[in-house]
Amino acid sequence: MAFSWRIVLLLAGAYLLGSIPFGLIVSRLKGIDIRKHGSGNLGATNVGRVLGRKWGVLVFVLDAGKGALASLGAAAFLDCDRKPWLDAPVHGDLILLGAGLACLIGNIAPFYLGFRGGKGVAVSMGVIFGVYPYLTVPGVVAAVTWAVVMKVSGYVSLGSIAAACSLPIAFLGAAWAFSYSLTDHYPLFCLCLGVAMLVLIRHRANIHRLLTGTESKVGQHRS
Repeated sequence: MAFSWRIVLLLAGAYLLGSIPFGLIVSRLKGIDIRKHGSGNLGATNVGRVLGRKWGVLVFVLDAGKGALASLGAAAFLDCDRKPWLDAPVHGDLILLGAGLACLIGNIAPFYLGFRGGKGVAVSMGVIFGVYPYLTVPGVVAAVTWAVVMKVSGYVSLGSIAAACSLPIAFLGAAWAFSYSLTDHYPLFCLCLGVAMLVLIRHRANIHRLLTGTESKVGQHRS
């Protein structure tokens, strides 16, 4: 099998992994279709709002796990199939970038659910933490930002938006602090930007509700 085809299969596998609808699976096990309740979204926030916090946490962990698995799978692929053109760090980062974004797109737009999936926050966090060590610090900064903003404001969506915006900034800060070469690792910065943009796009309705004062806070049920 040609090396290029193995990359295609890796990306396809990452997309299919990301498209596993844990929110829908968990809700179906509880006897409901989460798409017909709350905001209709498959993500952990809507599951937690409709079914209860523990089920929302479960979906968050499962979604984050598939994001981390996509990154770790890409890293294992690089370790098992060393080629001369992969000796440059930037080339390996491109594989990690592709696998991470493929998993994220699978979560946001699963083809067998009419391309209507989750908002990608938990999966993004899993993808980020799976790229060790370069994205570990930015991932921690984003996670802390999410927790602080959510706690202070009471809005999960605002915490997610703030975390997404902090991610590329934190990567630049980590690159400066730990002397990462942006020339060698610019695909990882592009991954941070891509994750931030996708999360913001998926939260455009939440942004509108935040601006109009109609967004639900933690513990509130959306009518």
